[in-house]
Amino acid sequence: MSQALAMDATAVRPLEERVVLVVGAHGALGHASAQACADAGATVVLLGRKVPKLNRVHDAIVRAGGEALLYPLDLEGATPDDYAEMAERIGAELGRLDGVLHCAAHFGGLTPLENSDPADFARSIHVNLTARWWLTQACLPLLRATDDAAVVFAIDDAAGQGRAYWGAYGMAQSALSALVGTLHAELANSSVRVSGLAPGPMRTTLRSKAFVEDAEPQAREAAEVASSCVHLLSAAGVDRRGLVWNPSSV
Repeated sequence: MSQALAMDATAVRPLEERVVLVVGAHGALGHASAQACADAGATVVLLGRKVPKLNRVHDAIVRAGGEALLYPLDLEGATPDDYAEMAERIGAELGRLDGVLHCAAHFGGLTPLENSDPADFARSIHVNLTARWWLTQACLPLLRATDDAAVVFAIDDAAGQGRAYWGAYGMAQSALSALVGTLHAELANSSVRVSGLAPGPMRTTLRSKAFVEDAEPQAREAAEVASSCVHLLSAAGVDRRGLVWNPSSV
């Protein structure tokens, strides 16, 4: 193969030979991004709590010629030890980890804080923030072992600006933006890049709990956002290192 053809192949498959863990892989953005990562050459580890839905994502990737593995795990009940075991198994079975994409989310619907259910409040903070950090923390040794690794947090920036009725979900989104900045500052001299992705309104089940479809005509399909996830996970994503990127504003 000529040098020019080799460069073209790399451009078409920017995640070639990379291993990417997609958290929340059976949700709208997780599914679309997992497929896009596989199409871009990555071996994708599909993490989620609903096994039948994970199987459907897995089968779709394999039918398209991609490589994927299942890792069923419920973020609500998982402990730091569970995440450590997950990282150990990925390292043992695949030998590396080059990227983590956080798409899992919990949103119970719009409600005044005064009327929020205490258990649901705690669940939302945990799934949307604490569990994301525990999982990332467990993966850092594997990520540091590669020359170029990326951690990407999907962030609902509109919900996290102190808006009424978004409750614990909105607070967690604000905290995720802070987490991106803190991790970036601490990992700036390492091979691990940290970024946030603020895709804007998407047509998802989560979003439908807050808005009727007609109220958000600008909302995009998750598949339209998936290419931005691939960009942040690829070597080209260095241009967004430490940033929360809103590709719809470009």
